[in-house]
Amino acid sequence: MASDSENYSQSKQILDYLQAGNALTPLEALRKFNCLRLGARIYDLRQLGYQINSRLITDEHTKKRYASYRLV
Repeated sequence: MASDSENYSQSKQILDYLQAGNALTPLEALRKFNCLRLGARIYDLRQLGYQINSRLITDEHTKKRYASYRLV
């Protein structure tokens, strides 16, 4: 289980990445920030007042769906 300080650190890294104008998917979050629960970190940031849009994407090959997040 991740500690509160680890969650804060991941949230800060994710926020910085989004503020730089980037979109972020769960796979990118895992690779860049070792974050397995991007949805939870996005929820935390939204609770702090950040407006973050989510967009569902369907993979052309696997037909699996995943979210992409971007700061408004």
